Amino acid sequence: MNIKAVYILGIESSCDETSASVSRNGRILSNITAGQEIHARYGGVVPELASRAHQLHIVPVIDVALKDAGITVDQLDAIAFTRGPGLIGSLLVGTSFAKGMALSLNIPLIEVNHMQAHVIANFTFREHQEGEIPDFPFLCLTVSGGHTQIVLVRDFLKMELIGQTQDDAAGEAFDKVAKMLGLPYPGGPFIDKLAADGNPFAYKFPHPHAPGLDFSFSGLKTAVLYFLKKERLLDPNFPGDKTADVCASVQETIVRILINKVRLAAKETGISIIALAGGVSANSHLRKTLTETGLEENWKTYIPDFEFCTDNAGMISAFAYHKYLAKDFCSMATTPLARLPL
Repeated sequence: MNIKAVYILGIESSCDETSASVSRNGRILSNITAGQEIHARYGGVVPELASRAHQLHIVPVIDVALKDAGITVDQLDAIAFTRGPGLIGSLLVGTSFAKGMALSLNIPLIEVNHMQAHVIANFTFREHQEGEIPDFPFLCLTVSGGHTQIVLVRDFLKMELIGQTQDDAAGEAFDKVAKMLGLPYPGGPFIDKLAADGNPFAYKFPHPHAPGLDFSFSGLKTAVLYFLKKERLLDPNFPGDKTADVCASVQETIVRILINKVRLAAKETGISIIALAGGVSANSHLRKTLTETGLEENWKTYIPDFEFCTDNAGMISAFAYHKYLAKDFCSMATTPLARLPL
C-alpha cells in the first residue's frame, strides 16, 4: 500500500532568521536559513532592520528550499508559517508571504506557534536520518533568547506550560553578560566557547529565587554587573586574562538554575522523560550537564540536533505535518501575534 506523500513548506520569520523548509511526511528534505549580520553592530536585534531584511531574503530562501527538496510548488500540500511569538514586523513578512502563496496555489494554510515548534524539534529529522524520540508524556526545557519554559508535553498538539521566566530569559542573560564583557553579539556562543578554558567555580554568583517551577534571571544580570564594577575599581583591565573564568562561572550558574528547576519538575510530575529545546539548547555545557544529570536521576534525555536547535523552518514544517493530519488549518484572516500563548 502506497502512502501519499505530504509535502509542506514551512516559513520561519519570528526574529532575525529568514528560514524555509520542505518536509515530506514530517521528514525534512531541505532547511535553508539566512541570517542578518547587521544587528551585530548594534549589540542586539533592531526590529525595523529585521523586517526589512526578511523582505529581501524570503523569496530566495524559499526558492532554494524548494530546489534543495527537489520539488516544484505545484507538489506542495500546505504552507505553514510562524504566527508568533516574535517581532511583529518580522512575523508580518512571513505571514503575508505564506498567505499569498497558499491562496495562489489553493492549498491549506497552517499557523504554527514558534515555541511549540521548538519542542517538536525533538521529533525533527532529515529524511534518511535515524534518531530516538521521546515517548509521551515528557517534560521539555525550552531555553532561548526570549523564552525560558518548562512544558508538559502530552501529545504533539497538547502542551501545557508549567514553568516560565518571570522576567528575563536565560538566552538574554547570556547575551547581556557577554555585552558587559565586551564580547560580540550574539554573545551566548562566545561565552560557551570561552568558558571551555575557564574555571566554572572561580566566582560565585547568586541563584535568584523564583517560586515553583518559574525562573528569574534579572537579578543574576544585576549581580554580574555589580561584580564587574567592583572588580574594575581594583583593576581597570578586569577581567582580562580571567575572562574565561568569568564566562565559565556565569555559564555554570545559569545552567545549574535551569537543571535544578527541571529536577523539581520531574519530582513534582513523576515524569522521567526529559527533552531540551530552543536556541540555548545548543550550549555545550547545558547539553553535557543535562545528559549527566539524566544518568544520575535515571531519566531518559533527548536533545535535538544542532540544526534544529536555533530558529529554523525545519521545526515549523515538521510540526505542521501533525497539524495537517489533524486538519488543523487556519483562515486567511489569521494575523500574527507578537505574544502568543503556548
